[in-house]
Amino acid sequence: MLANRHTSTSVSTLTVAAIGLSCLLTGCASSGRACKPFEDESKYLSNIRQVTFQHMGLVNAGEAYFSPDMKTIAFQATPEGKSEYQMYTLELATGKLRMVSTGHGACTCAYFHPNGEKIVFASTHLDPDCDKPATEADTKGYKWKFHKHMDIFEANVDGTDLKRLTDAPGYDAEGSYSADGKHIVFCSERDGDLEIYIMDADGGNQRRVTNAAGYDGGPFFSPDGKRVVYRGDHRADDKMNLQLRLVNADGTNDRAITDNQIFNWCPYWYPSGKSWIFTQVDHEGWSKGQRPNYDLFMMDDNGKNQTRITFEPNFDGLPVFSPDGKKLLWTSKRGGLDEAQIFIGDFTLPEGFE
Repeated sequence: MLANRHTSTSVSTLTVAAIGLSCLLTGCASSGRACKPFEDESKYLSNIRQVTFQHMGLVNAGEAYFSPDMKTIAFQATPEGKSEYQMYTLELATGKLRMVSTGHGACTCAYFHPNGEKIVFASTHLDPDCDKPATEADTKGYKWKFHKHMDIFEANVDGTDLKRLTDAPGYDAEGSYSADGKHIVFCSERDGDLEIYIMDADGGNQRRVTNAAGYDGGPFFSPDGKRVVYRGDHRADDKMNLQLRLVNADGTNDRAITDNQIFNWCPYWYPSGKSWIFTQVDHEGWSKGQRPNYDLFMMDDNGKNQTRITFEPNFDGLPVFSPDGKKLLWTSKRGGLDEAQIFIGDFTLPEGFE
């Protein structure tokens, strides 16, 4: 276990007075106005507002998750003057922003413990070269790479009492808790291929769940803890057209839920455990001189009843439901943003879903 390396300079706390309450709570892009949903979105989304901004010192921000009481979100963002993501929390009502990672290396995938007292996230801050300047290609846009020094850590919600949970060679990240808080499901490259693993919440009893060649990642337990939804590429065709997959928590009955020639990404369960929301895009548009459009969709956990949720011509991705299913949190460039930021909206479940 490792001591936390927080210093006063690595924790940033901004008040609403410093960033502007009206802009924080009702802004859209940089306009300071609420976002009006596209007509086709208005059946599902209302009261859309941007909650992170560049003027908060965040070059870009994304992959946000609700705290159990829905008052705070945890997310990754690139701070001004840095080239890698750090982890933050933001109180939605007050605008209080806090960096909860060390300020060193690269970070990803923060997730609240169900008791609201802990978070888990991945970081490379133990790599001796973690602060080596990135190339221009590394710093452009919202993207991710599989750092070989990435490990999973647990901490208090303010970033204190940082403890290492994984230490296997290669990438360990993309972790999230089960609903009872007893287990963490995550992605690991320890056996030479990116696979899904489960461990006890204290890091013990780490075991492999998937066993097929190709990338498997982005896993989340079903609300009852019996299944794991994830994104996987098992086709070996070099197209990286990820499919949504389900596997039982004991590793049995691993199966594809989507079967198409497009990119299916970042599924997240609706609280009922009977459906999920995800991102879909056809990357073949590039070869046709067209800009691929990332949008949010829902489907049943049997792969049926697919319904499009967002219609913004710019990027929409990484969607997450609030614990009560009444709000949606996602990463977007809507409103003409140059860099992705985090948005929140009230959510209405489409017909045919429960």
